Amino acid sequence: MLSEKPDVQKDEFGLDIAEMAKAGLHFGQRTSKTHPKMLPYVFGVRNAIHVIDLEKTLPVFREALQFIRSLAADKKKILFVGTKIQHKDAVRKTAEACEMPYVTERWLGGTFTNFGIMAKRIEHLKELEQKKAEGALAQYTKKERARIDEEMERLDKKFHGIKNIEKLPDAIFVCDINKEAGAIKEARMKGIPVIGICDTNADPTRVDFAIPANDDAISSVRYILDKIRETILGATKND
Repeated sequence: MLSEKPDVQKDEFGLDIAEMAKAGLHFGQRTSKTHPKMLPYVFGVRNAIHVIDLEKTLPVFREALQFIRSLAADKKKILFVGTKIQHKDAVRKTAEACEMPYVTERWLGGTFTNFGIMAKRIEHLKELEQKKAEGALAQYTKKERARIDEEMERLDKKFHGIKNIEKLPDAIFVCDINKEAGAIKEARMKGIPVIGICDTNADPTRVDFAIPANDDAISSVRYILDKIRETILGATKND
């Protein structure tokens, strides 16, 4: 978990190895699942589980936060992606607090690569919502209104977190590099920088900013999301 070195003091983002360990960032995957490119970030083995060296996590986590801060200061948009059941609530709350878009349901293929089509479907949803708010659906039969309500519910479930996005995001953050492979693939195709939590079973070279950490425990993911939220809000507090 920790190299035999003096304790690292909190830095500009309040990162602290003891707090990171308490949140469980150091617990990796079983040794049989470890990706060879993650070995430089491994401290040792405990009960057949690879333990992540948090002293190596801290500086790259800091670099990711510096990048996020620069984006937020320039009013850029970061799309948060977390579709694991245990990630959804924390991702949604973080993104909403930062006024950023998010995806917590299944990643829809073409979200980036066919953005024009996706934008039209979102616009259709907005039009239906506006008509309902204005009472314009009253002209339809009860059966027709029920069908429209079902369509709105279905579309809202798909697009709720990205309903206000007008263009491709300036970066994306993913909670699990392996789980969110579809989002990462499309981001790479469109030249969108990717920040992601990288557990020991993932390839850190697949993203621009890999944060070596436990991507399963909600305490670990929440710690990382909290630091990102603090960074974004700190960069935009004077707006």
